[in-house]
Amino acid sequence: MSELRDDQWFTEVFDSHGSAFSLKISEKLLDVQSEYQHLEVYATETYGNLMVLDGCVMLTDRDNFLYHEMIAHPALFTHPAPKRVVIIGGGDCGTLKEVLRHPDVEKVTQIDIDEEVTKAAERFFPALVEANDDPRAELLFADGVKWVDDAADESIDVLIIDSTDPVGPAEGLFKTDFLKRCHRILKADGVMVQQSESPLYHSGSIIRELRHDMREAGFSSVATLPFPQPVYPSGWWSVTLAGKGTNVETFREEAAASHEMPLQYYTVDAHRGALALPPFMRKAFA
Repeated sequence: MSELRDDQWFTEVFDSHGSAFSLKISEKLLDVQSEYQHLEVYATETYGNLMVLDGCVMLTDRDNFLYHEMIAHPALFTHPAPKRVVIIGGGDCGTLKEVLRHPDVEKVTQIDIDEEVTKAAERFFPALVEANDDPRAELLFADGVKWVDDAADESIDVLIIDSTDPVGPAEGLFKTDFLKRCHRILKADGVMVQQSESPLYHSGSIIRELRHDMREAGFSSVATLPFPQPVYPSGWWSVTLAGKGTNVETFREEAAASHEMPLQYYTVDAHRGALALPPFMRKAFA
């Protein structure tokens, strides 16, 4: 649920946990009902532009780097040599931009069902789409679940599920049968990563179930990495990695420490720290 108060604040209310997050807005820039969801963009006073889908905050100019760096770089530095990367979702193109920072990646295919999200990013979040013309990038607007169904066995190195919350168009991306299909198209040393909601609110539910379902789907190792994300419910978010033949509880630390990418959050120390889960999360996953 969300609401605007006096046309000055955008407020996302998270009823199930009795919390809310607000941003002071100066102008509504876009209001579009696509075939799949309600898309809004606002100008805020302190967080730059704000994108909202079906009443839920998706990203802002100010803090989107936290999410985009943490869904991309841990997975890429965990895989031994990522060449072929696929992103399901990610229509704002921020994750695509981060993946393309890796010079050894040869091709990245992004499949998002809603082209309106990418159009909005092109208009209102130009920094996120600046790598879209990279010759290694392929942007498709299609059903990501069907794309996975049609993909060849063992054809992908890294699969990134950059989805919205597990409701509506993204609900199928959290199901065991979909995870089994993801396992099928990954190479023997493949890695997948999925955004996995709030550690504070969802460790004992969505995250625990996702970790269980990843193992049921055949993945040999699983790791959940929490990180700060101020505009999402609880201000804390996570991604969960799964390795087909790669241990996702370790990573290429030397490469992560020596890269020359102009990152704002991800470091080798941030990766190490995210792997060291707090006791309440370990207890929830036991």
